[in-house]
Amino acid sequence: MATATLNATDAEKINKLKSDVASLSQISENEKSGFINLVARYLSGEAQHVDWSKIQTPTDEVVVPYDTLAPVSEDAAETKSLLDKLVVLKLNGGLGTTMGCTGPKSVIEVRNGLTFLDLIVIQIESLNKKYGCSVPLLLMNSFNTHDDTSKIIEKYANSNIEIHTFNQSQYPRLVVEDFKPLPSKGNTGKDAWYPPGHGDVFSSLKNSGKLDALLSKGKEYVFVANSDNLGAIVDLSILEILKHLINNKNEYCMEVTPKTLADVKGGTLISYEGKVQLLEIAQVADEHITGESSTPDEMLAQVVNEFKSIEKFKIFNTNNLWINLQAINRLVQAGSLKMEIIPNPKEVDGIKVLQLETAAGAAIRFFDHAIGINVPRSRFLPVKATSDLLLVQSDLYTLNDGFVTRNPARANPANPSIDLGPEFKKVSNFLSRFKSIPSIIELDSLKVTGDVWFGAGVTLKGKVTITAKSGAKLEIPDGKVIENKDINGPEDI
Repeated sequence: MATATLNATDAEKINKLKSDVASLSQISENEKSGFINLVARYLSGEAQHVDWSKIQTPTDEVVVPYDTLAPVSEDAAETKSLLDKLVVLKLNGGLGTTMGCTGPKSVIEVRNGLTFLDLIVIQIESLNKKYGCSVPLLLMNSFNTHDDTSKIIEKYANSNIEIHTFNQSQYPRLVVEDFKPLPSKGNTGKDAWYPPGHGDVFSSLKNSGKLDALLSKGKEYVFVANSDNLGAIVDLSILEILKHLINNKNEYCMEVTPKTLADVKGGTLISYEGKVQLLEIAQVADEHITGESSTPDEMLAQVVNEFKSIEKFKIFNTNNLWINLQAINRLVQAGSLKMEIIPNPKEVDGIKVLQLETAAGAAIRFFDHAIGINVPRSRFLPVKATSDLLLVQSDLYTLNDGFVTRNPARANPANPSIDLGPEFKKVSNFLSRFKSIPSIIELDSLKVTGDVWFGAGVTLKGKVTITAKSGAKLEIPDGKVIENKDINGPEDI
């Protein structure tokens, strides 16, 4: 890691920023100092230089195949002992706005009237009941989701599960023109602020007091996952991972899974100068790549193509993370978790602003004996758009006791490719356009464009393209079977 010092101009910027931030009453002293530190690191030009020639493919000791893990015995006492060391933390800071919903994304109904949060609670509660243990659920909210989540979790008050919430940091957006915090310029609304990415989980866990409380109860490991990843289930199978980490004193573990062509932008694990670390495409497509090439442009094109290749980099980060709580405590107190900074430019009311973020996966290189575990693809089932919702609501999956399970009748290990037009983007519109979700067990790909409506009991097979002509409504009749067809009007059905 190269750390540059601030030049005189940037040092003056930081001093002015400190003065502006000091007067912001909406955030804590910890948030103020964390923000200033992040901006100072950004201005200093601190960056990690990746020498492409030094990148090595991790061995099985570094990225452990899941099927080589020792199974957990059927002894209920051992199971309880392992579960009592565990904490489950779901990243719950996101809103459902991209899918046309208000409030936290975790309360979107996934299937059978149950939300992401309902399914998570059911899973943990069943473990606690069965083994007499107490696995708590922590939700890291943002200022955007805190109030709604606090009300929503009241319905679980009588459940056999402890639910704790804490907020990730709230940082002011920076005005690009003069490097002032947006709230200092009269914008006092929510859009003047931002949550600085899930890399903030470590310091926020400590600053909230939750970390100390968990350690005092004898908790040892936290399992961190996105709340919208239906594959990040909490059941007995994950205890094989937990047992492996405890036995081998691994402070950090990232679940990775085989990469497909749909995952070309996902971060991957590499061995670099004797340590395991995350390589993101943002690190590839910038000036920090070093190595010999005839021109910088040729070098950049070469490494971007190699990064996206599923031959060179066969795995990607699911963002299912296992982390030792004592190690988090040690590294946060030492100020050692200096993850790569992700600049995220935005525009608020016509004003160009910058928000600086970090990712939790990038922290892997700071922990001792960090590893990856190459898990089955079933551990990665995110719902980012209504096209994903179509998959999980279809007959491709079943729901039992809070677990979304893939239908074994599907012969193809890959899921169908689904591309729905903007008419389906909002959840409410998506639901209204299907009398019932079609059968897609034998579907390879589906592309829908225009004003298309689906009847009940429709079956889609092979490659299907449905395009409604501009200004025309196209209805797929009840019970219709469509296989390997391009449909451009009623005459094609």
